[in-house]
Amino acid sequence: QVQLMESGGGLVQAGGSLRLSCAASGSIFKIWTMGWYRQAPGKQRDLVALLTPGGSTNYADSVKGRFTISRDNAENKVFLQMNSLKPEDTAVYYCSGANAWGKGTLVTVSS
Repeated sequence: QVQLMESGGGLVQAGGSLRLSCAASGSIFKIWTMGWYRQAPGKQRDLVALLTPGGSTNYADSVKGRFTISRDNAENKVFLQMNSLKPEDTAVYYCSGANAWGKGTLVTVSS
């Protein structure tokens, strides 16, 4: 059973940066499409970024040019580099792949 664990969330001022990490169990991590999603209070969970095994990416319009998804197949990890953070980026961020979800990490951006 695949297990995912996020880390790296926290409190940051607007304009700042954070790097989220997601550690995955499983020996076939490299064949999974991995994604980051977020859910703000009272809102639905939305896609932030996807990364295919071949390296193709897809970003939500609201984060294009500010966020970058990447992966390290040797370490079974996927990352989300978040720059120029805005208060509206405040949410719980979830890692997903292989039909599994992590428990999420909270990102709070203060104005």
